[in-house]
Amino acid sequence: MIFCVEDDASIRDLMLYTLNAAGYKTVGLEDGVAFWKELEAQTPRLIMLDIMLPGEDGISILKKLRASPATADIPVILATAKGTEYDKVIGLDLGADDYLAKPFGMMEMLSRVKAVLRRSAPKASNQILAVGDLEVNTGEYTVLSCGQRVQLTLKEYDLLLTFMKSPRRVFTRDQLLSMVWGADFIGETRTVDVHIATLRTKLGTCGSYIETIRGVGYRLEEKV
Repeated sequence: MIFCVEDDASIRDLMLYTLNAAGYKTVGLEDGVAFWKELEAQTPRLIMLDIMLPGEDGISILKKLRASPATADIPVILATAKGTEYDKVIGLDLGADDYLAKPFGMMEMLSRVKAVLRRSAPKASNQILAVGDLEVNTGEYTVLSCGQRVQLTLKEYDLLLTFMKSPRRVFTRDQLLSMVWGADFIGETRTVDVHIATLRTKLGTCGSYIETIRGVGYRLEEKV
């Protein structure tokens, strides 16, 4: 189920038509009140969330989603007004998985939806990766930092997993953008920097394992 939270009825109907034609089940919601009520009834696979909504805006909704363990891992694609760089960065910083700048085409929307769902699909493998006091269980999607459970967003988890699979390897920002957000993601390397910063903070002491390589990118290595 995909939730489309959009107050403009004509845009919302077009989004629903496109997604339904592609085989997805959808629910159209006009504001935050309708969204929270529907969320009590069912959990979506993905949320398409417009920032400019009447009453509670999309940024406020995203904050609440990421703050709750029950909804923290639901993928969210934000719809932002064209040219609103601030909203885009804030949204990604808060854990949005992707964004669409209005006006956007339906084929672009569909491509982003498929990419986000593909990246968020459960993996079959179950493996424990460890570097120093940092541990990731890929089967349970859990992260332990110094023995403490850490709650990450989907993108933060994917970034950490990329590093954990290849410790001491240096990744450029472009490589991380492609590997974590997908080759079809249209965005800036600033997106990587924002997520690295929040990931370091959440990992606490182990956040220092993620080292900035000036002029190149990042790598993960245990500090001794």
